[in-house]
Amino acid sequence: MNEQPLPQPQPEAPAPQPVYMSRAVEPAEPVVTPEVKRRHEQSMRDFPFLNLSEAEYVISAVRRHPIGLVFPVMITAFLVLFVTMGMILFPSFAPSLGILNPPSDGMVTLIGSLLIFLFLVGGYIAVWVYMNNKFFLTNESVIQEIQVSLFSRHEQTVSLINIEDASFQQQGLLQTLLDYGSIRLSTEGDETTYRFNYVTNPKQQIATLNNAVEAFKNGRPVLND
Repeated sequence: MNEQPLPQPQPEAPAPQPVYMSRAVEPAEPVVTPEVKRRHEQSMRDFPFLNLSEAEYVISAVRRHPIGLVFPVMITAFLVLFVTMGMILFPSFAPSLGILNPPSDGMVTLIGSLLIFLFLVGGYIAVWVYMNNKFFLTNESVIQEIQVSLFSRHEQTVSLINIEDASFQQQGLLQTLLDYGSIRLSTEGDETTYRFNYVTNPKQQIATLNNAVEAFKNGRPVLND
């Protein structure tokens, strides 16, 4: 009968040795050149409502084209003119409308003036909301301030590193002749799309934005105006 050899004990694996790495107590401060600091300080003076980082400055402040104001201004002007004509012609048309005891001229003037005031306030709010939609390009991000109504406002910020595509669009003869249109940004990952309409000279704005994105992703400074 053959005897089976006894299993030899395996040598124990050496216990893992901890590795200790030193870490700076505070992260290294980014290098801010005098030119970047000057532009940052100038941007803070020009746009105090923006939350800019220490080395961030505004390259371009994109505003909406005035063409978008035509519709609210025309509607407001039409309503004011309509009420004014009604105030003037009301005494003449009151009998034909079957109003036997028309209100006094003073009452008609008071009501008409109140309506005109309300229409002017409404027109001013529409213009204010339109003009307070803004789009800012910095050397680090894109900031879009969206004013929906008088009491509804929010802000969107997208880092330049996350922008995958930036394009513009002009449709129709009017947009081509007046040189306005819309710009569109799409981001990586969540595929979110951002759009800003009524942009003056959208082709130039997109060229500036693409240059900033390329420079930021390649680690080059963006100092162009």
